Amino acid sequence: MDNLLTTRTPEFENWLPQVNPSWDWQAVHIRFLLAHLRQVTDGQVRRLMLFMPPRHAKSETVTVRYSVWNLERNPHERVIIGAYNQVLANLFSRKARRIARLRGFALADDKVAVDEWETSAGGGFKAVGVGSGVTGRGGELIVIDDPVKSREEAESQAYRDRVYDWYTNDLYTRLEPHGKIICIMTRWHDDDLAGRILAGEDGPNWKVVSLPAIAEADEPPMPDGLGRKAGEPLWPARFDLAALEETRRVLGSSWYALYQQRPQAAEGAIFKRDWFRYVDRLPDDLPSKAFYFDTAYGEKETQDYSTAVIVGRDKEFNYYVVPVMRERREFPDLVALALHVRNVWKVPVKVENKASGKSLVQSLRKLGVPAIELDPGGKDKVARAYSITEWFESGKVFFVRHPLLPILEDELLRFPSAKHDDLVDAMVMGLRNQTTTEYASPLVHDRGGFR
Repeated sequence: MDNLLTTRTPEFENWLPQVNPSWDWQAVHIRFLLAHLRQVTDGQVRRLMLFMPPRHAKSETVTVRYSVWNLERNPHERVIIGAYNQVLANLFSRKARRIARLRGFALADDKVAVDEWETSAGGGFKAVGVGSGVTGRGGELIVIDDPVKSREEAESQAYRDRVYDWYTNDLYTRLEPHGKIICIMTRWHDDDLAGRILAGEDGPNWKVVSLPAIAEADEPPMPDGLGRKAGEPLWPARFDLAALEETRRVLGSSWYALYQQRPQAAEGAIFKRDWFRYVDRLPDDLPSKAFYFDTAYGEKETQDYSTAVIVGRDKEFNYYVVPVMRERREFPDLVALALHVRNVWKVPVKVENKASGKSLVQSLRKLGVPAIELDPGGKDKVARAYSITEWFESGKVFFVRHPLLPILEDELLRFPSAKHDDLVDAMVMGLRNQTTTEYASPLVHDRGGFR
């Protein structure tokens, strides 16, 4: 029967409705996921990482059903499933075995245990938890599904070492030549399994698909993205924005890892999480506000980001920060964006006077925009950052809620050791400038470059 199954197995996107006809397989993020799984099937991608929020069908779609479908097409091959413990791995295996039976698989009579079962053609399914050895034959497909259970485990250096050793010494050694690996994770920590793999020699061989629950920037349309606007939810039919915001309030800092796939430091070295204050919108009657640009040219992934923030000050000398841009853009696009910013917000445009910033200022002035060059000060960026912590600690700085705010918070909590700190640079420049303009706060004194 296995040979018959192989000849009649439809493509995965057509197979899924046959198995679960009532499920929402047409959701945009599911179709996006299926497109990347097709690349795995076709051999275009052999290493795939998927970062998605909880309860968005990643495990049911990939770990369970894609594995069974792969066996239906190739009943002589073996699938290995890894999870944070044997109980969860067995749960995935049990679900997969149930579907296999419903699909008419011919299973071997002598190998039908929940942690390991085989087809009569010699293929099969092996389920293992972190730390468990993988004996016997290797696997043509290995799926690792959330090897970390909690933040407590993620913060443990010993546990992270254990997971990585398990991956390198047990799982990876069982991969057959030309085999494929899919790693499904929630990004609890920069040094988690995904982080270590991507930072290592094998990192360039992996394709990463990261889908935050709420879009943090406008996304390109399919097939390169979901086409969401900043602030739009991933699966609105099931988790609308109100539901996600409620979850964010309950989870606190864990929200960024679980739902946005952005591991955050629990506490910052310079900026402390307890100092962060929030408002829903920028006040209308601010006597002073401006756009602050920190520029970088180029679209390569290794390039720094061009960033922009709005910083304003009210009559009570409270300061408001809105992160509005963090992108890699070529120079003409950056000029166009600065023009758009000026036209929409009707505020002064101020740019750090480094080489790229000077070029932007000159181009904007030629177009009639009175852009202003700002000198960030002679001290290094760490000293400049320290110089504004007093305003944060005293509760004078408020973040305006915006899709880019999680990225700014992440940069602040990791500063000065973060890989990127471009939003921090723009914010620091803006706050320092606002505290030195006319009618600046009486707190201003000769500290950290303020005058």
